[in-house]
Amino acid sequence: MRTGAATPSQQQRSFWRRVRVTGNGRGETALWERGGVLTSHRTTIPSSLCGVAMVNPEVEAQSPAVSGTGGHGGGVVGTGDRGARPDHPKGAAGPEQEQSVLGVPKRGSCSCMETQRLPVEVITYILSFLPIADRKEASLVNHTWYFAAQDSLRQENILYNIPATSTSLAAIESLARRRVSCVSLTSLDGSTVSRDVIQAVSCHLGPHLQSLSLRGSSLTETSFLHLLLACPCLSSLDLSGCNSLFMSGTLLSKPETIGQAREVLTNLQELNLAGLRYLSDLSFSRLTGCAPRLARLSLARCHLTFEFDPYRGSSNYNSTALLSFRNLLRFLKERASSLRALDLSGTSITLPAMRSLVQVEGLRLQELMLQNCRDLSNEAISLLCTHQPHLTALDLTGCSELSDRATLAVSAGLRALQSLRLGKLQRLTDGGFLGIAELRSLQNLDLSECSLVSGSELVKVCSSPELRPNLASLSFAFCSLLRDSSVLSLARSLSPSLRVLDLSSCVSITNVSIQAISSHLPRLTVLRLAWCKELTDWGLLGAEEPREECNHRREKDTGPQFSRNFGNMGFFLPPLQNLEQDPKALSDSSGKESQKQPRASLQALQYLQELDLMACSKLTDTSITQVIRFPALRQLSLSLLPEITDASLVAVARGCQSLEQLSMSHCGKLTDKGFMEAAGSLRRLQHFVISGCSQLTCQTLMAISRECRQLKSLDVSMCHGIRMADIELFQVQLPLQTCVQSRFVGGADLSFTL
Repeated sequence: MRTGAATPSQQQRSFWRRVRVTGNGRGETALWERGGVLTSHRTTIPSSLCGVAMVNPEVEAQSPAVSGTGGHGGGVVGTGDRGARPDHPKGAAGPEQEQSVLGVPKRGSCSCMETQRLPVEVITYILSFLPIADRKEASLVNHTWYFAAQDSLRQENILYNIPATSTSLAAIESLARRRVSCVSLTSLDGSTVSRDVIQAVSCHLGPHLQSLSLRGSSLTETSFLHLLLACPCLSSLDLSGCNSLFMSGTLLSKPETIGQAREVLTNLQELNLAGLRYLSDLSFSRLTGCAPRLARLSLARCHLTFEFDPYRGSSNYNSTALLSFRNLLRFLKERASSLRALDLSGTSITLPAMRSLVQVEGLRLQELMLQNCRDLSNEAISLLCTHQPHLTALDLTGCSELSDRATLAVSAGLRALQSLRLGKLQRLTDGGFLGIAELRSLQNLDLSECSLVSGSELVKVCSSPELRPNLASLSFAFCSLLRDSSVLSLARSLSPSLRVLDLSSCVSITNVSIQAISSHLPRLTVLRLAWCKELTDWGLLGAEEPREECNHRREKDTGPQFSRNFGNMGFFLPPLQNLEQDPKALSDSSGKESQKQPRASLQALQYLQELDLMACSKLTDTSITQVIRFPALRQLSLSLLPEITDASLVAVARGCQSLEQLSMSHCGKLTDKGFMEAAGSLRRLQHFVISGCSQLTCQTLMAISRECRQLKSLDVSMCHGIRMADIELFQVQLPLQTCVQSRFVGGADLSFTL
């Protein structure tokens, strides 16, 4: 792939002459000369396009890729005057006016270049390698790219959120031209605006909608049926939290309505009824009876009755007041051959109910969600693993009665398991993972808030190439017993496969861990290190901490250290496991072991899309300004870092121009000057949290409203220099703003207000 600047046209050559080109695989810098004056031009390639062949054989060389809208977004290819250097007048001849990377001529180039444009189909294929956000930005280049980007976006199931506002009506017509198939309607109620939105969606989008979400809406039965009957191709329907539909119990009560619903729901495969407190046996049977091909069903947090039997042996399950397990069991027996996923999270399922469920003849579940089923016992999990061995996903988060016996049963019986969530199991220890080597297909493992787990058994399994699973996602969040030695071993073992790592509130890990992650896990896309307070600038920079500074830090921190698992009252220490060594000795041994390995800075993780460094309070401008440069980064949290200043803000904005979510709350040294300088590089920002930054004033709001035109939410709570009048003006300037959090602004007295 050639990335150098294109040779200027014959007319331009009288002005400019390329003297020298230097660069690497990620870009080139061309040195140009005109009349004895030298100037440089940097050619950058979006990280998303690295490795994608885009060569037009008729073009001598490819030109720079311009990032973002107006040259400020990250990783988006653009053309025209947006790529011109600021010191040149618009249209002036120079190295910035060259043939575009996709063969689309730039303004001012020779008309003969028109014949070298790539077909729309080729551009569509190239854009398909970009993330969705980049494709949306690429569609702003010109008409050709717009249609190519729409074709590329259409290839994926992208969910479009449509609020119930008058401004959505024009957008709905635009979405209809793109044949959008996945829509989420929010804030629907009985108002005229909501009825207009429902009418527009029914008319323009309904015929080709495949996925419809009405989560939490308060629409009427009439509006719902009007919308439903206009969507004959639905395969997924989300009615979670739509209590108004089921309050009267008359939904689908008319025979003619049931017949029409059966016609439009004949291909429905996924139905979400979570959180419906008025769902009864009668309404459940009516709705599911219209969907003969249902494969996924969610009844999470519904008021299912397991022990009370209102029918006393009768087979006519038509209660209008109760949703009974007996009726659910009837449904499972009828649909056993097609049902593959069931969500009973937040219900009080018992051992007898579990025994009846898993023994339904012909039932072969692949996914079962049982979050926060607090009555679930180890014996119930054993029965599940015995009778449903084909499960690929199991969620037991918050099932507080479970212990090591449950996880041992899972390891022995569910050999095809790919996703296992065991968060908040306070009785779970490392002994529960003695058989985890049997789960050879395991890809996602969540052990967050398992306060007695240190990861030692998982380390033993992963140290053997023959036994270790190919984990892509691993969470040890709030596991205060996790040590540097375990992180170091896991980073080495899981290097080929791991993409998501969550070590939030693992208060014992130090710079050894972050350097091991940077060295061995270069393909990470998500890294969460919130509240890891022992991390310092040396760890992020990949440098060895001076011995004097290390000794001083240890002397300063000789007191007990606690996480939110154990509190910080100072009365007790976290219990040491028998297999654990003294933390200080273990840290020292880990440090000696890590010295044998090459060190890398955090900047080595160039595929990062999400990074959380919240409350890593020892970090300063020294590391943030040097290493937070990730072209693909979408989410970043630097909240509660009291030492960072405007220098960090500006460096982050310039080094991470793809940012969509940025949190810098309670960073007291940030000022208006930093935001005014950084806002121009945050063109893609959608969610911005700067609460508690006490030095900010209305000038920050002005800079944000001027540059961050895609902003959807802003939190300026506890910013004493910002007044309510400033916020009202800000909302006028950004009419599409969805949410502004402004609690205690303008210097409100918190103690008096609370």
